[in-house]
Amino acid sequence: MAGLIKREDIDAVRQRARIEDVVGEQVTLKPAGVGSLKGLCPFHDERTPSFHVRPQLGLWHCFGCGEGGDVISFVQRINHLGFAEAVEYLADRTGVQLRYEDGGQVTRGVEPGTRQRLLDANRLAQAWFAEQLATPEAQHARDFLTGRGFDRHAAAHFGVGYAPAGWDNLARRLRDAGYTERELVESGLCSQGGQDGRRIYDRFRDRLIWPIRDVTGATVGFGARRLSEEDQGPKYLNTPETAIYHKSQVLYGLDLAKREIARSHRIVVVEGYTDVMAAHLSGVPTAVATCGTSFGGEHVRIVRRLLGDAADPSAGVITGHQARGGEIVFTFDGDAAGRKAALRAYAEDQHFAAQTFVAIEPTGLDPCDLRMAEGDAAIPRLLERRTPLFEFVIRTSLSSLDLDTAEGRVRGLRAAAPVVAGIRDRALRREYTRRLAGWLGMPEPEVASAVRFAERRGARGPGPQAPGGDEEVPFQGKAPTSSRLPQSTDPVIELERQVLAVMVQFPVAAAAAGADDLDPASFSQPVHRAVFEALQAAGGTQEVPELVNQALQSGTGQHEVVGRAAIHWIEQVRAGAIASVDAALTELAVVPLPIPEPRNRAGAGEADTDAAQRLAGEAVTALTRVAINRRLAELRARQRRMSPDAQGYRELFEEIVGLESRRMQMARQA
Repeated sequence: MAGLIKREDIDAVRQRARIEDVVGEQVTLKPAGVGSLKGLCPFHDERTPSFHVRPQLGLWHCFGCGEGGDVISFVQRINHLGFAEAVEYLADRTGVQLRYEDGGQVTRGVEPGTRQRLLDANRLAQAWFAEQLATPEAQHARDFLTGRGFDRHAAAHFGVGYAPAGWDNLARRLRDAGYTERELVESGLCSQGGQDGRRIYDRFRDRLIWPIRDVTGATVGFGARRLSEEDQGPKYLNTPETAIYHKSQVLYGLDLAKREIARSHRIVVVEGYTDVMAAHLSGVPTAVATCGTSFGGEHVRIVRRLLGDAADPSAGVITGHQARGGEIVFTFDGDAAGRKAALRAYAEDQHFAAQTFVAIEPTGLDPCDLRMAEGDAAIPRLLERRTPLFEFVIRTSLSSLDLDTAEGRVRGLRAAAPVVAGIRDRALRREYTRRLAGWLGMPEPEVASAVRFAERRGARGPGPQAPGGDEEVPFQGKAPTSSRLPQSTDPVIELERQVLAVMVQFPVAAAAAGADDLDPASFSQPVHRAVFEALQAAGGTQEVPELVNQALQSGTGQHEVVGRAAIHWIEQVRAGAIASVDAALTELAVVPLPIPEPRNRAGAGEADTDAAQRLAGEAVTALTRVAINRRLAELRARQRRMSPDAQGYRELFEEIVGLESRRMQMARQA
């Protein structure tokens, strides 16, 4: 298991990755008031922009769907990555070298510069392969594609290219681009050998090339198909394991399919590159394929993140044409190898809450051949005929047995009962118990007893795990959260919200206004009170001026220092907050405040400091006055119920007098 990323490196990534730049690649952002940007939310359909970004605090929030977080959580959400993966992605982007802790020992990952060099080499190679596909030498490669129903537009869409014959065509191209021979080998694009073991030559020669991209769209490797019978190598040849390519952690076509998978909660797993192409061109944009390996645990984690896979006892129950809780459909070849692959996939089924299905063409055709034979409608029809994977496993296990004999029926019951016991929906489990009894020709009570016995023994293991269970990598940060602050037209609730927003967005001004002196009881809403207490637990707003004073000694500019100090403080608050409070903080960080921009051009896009100070003072004073009035009303009501001789009456009277005096003083200062 990989070690945890060191906290200071995560902080460095968060500081260097400008949220407005990262978000701006996915969302068109426009100014939305002082220090704020807004655009159309990428996580739900909307016509009016409700997605806000506050660069000064490094936070984002959508007032439409309630999603929010920092730059890391945005990358997690938009690219369907885990926390550590999102940090590594941003580290590569910003040049931060990550350090990992494992049992107290620090292990260094790939040098950021090295990783980026390998990614750039793959990007350059992809472009070069694509260019070669248009050359006269590649005619047989183009014939291969057209013979399978793929035109030049399809080839361009999937980035298909051609590796020409010859020993060092790509190697020479990469050397000219400044890459060393060591980098050529480490990238997996070239191999080293020859009589002296030192010759560098192209790994892919006279082959059709498919780029393999990770979920972010970066090319990390290639798949290559043999075109000539003279080629004695394997039919398909992939990039070897490298620092950036791990075949068990990638799915071909995922970069193109991820958005539709997340939207439809459906993923179709096929076997090859051409199958993915055929499926997408046939109106199945959720198709992906493994890259030279079986579908395994790492793929499970990828798919679960995309599907938002969560435990649901009714997952897989089909209503209409869609399975509840999402679905994974395996469309393996119809031959014996394809059936074996389906059985291997069943071993991973227990890790999903979504239902798994298998769709196998009876004629034995793979999806690409099926499209060639029957047209674009053939693959969608195949998927409509999908069978629950557990049913397929049952029927397959029974097909090899002689059910006309008592021994065969007993063996079939022992093989199938654990499968039926693993069906999550109880009603569906009872139905398949009845079906199994019919398939076996055995009394239903006897079959039901065997299923219950298998269930008690936990024949299928612990069952589906929720995201973040033992199957997941250690969690290091807060996942994107979705929560909403109370929406109300009550002016008091709005005032509480404004005070908290000022504390989060302008902590220096809030500290000067005495926001830290407020009592938690000043906030009538539980979530407001929880946010205030979280702010206090992190040292209160007064913590920021102290951080600013410390940093100013280094000679850094005032504005930059304030911004960094505010971000650091907010991260401290978020680190110690529960999920609902964390979500509320991100919303407060971007909520618009009635503060104008400075009149001078030099301060464009920044808040008017004096205006922020005035707003902070007015809001804190107003909330203090409301809190005093609320407390006075409570005390006077209690006083009316007490006798002047009662114990505690004098203390109650003195508190009322003190509050009245404070209220009068505030009125004179107003």
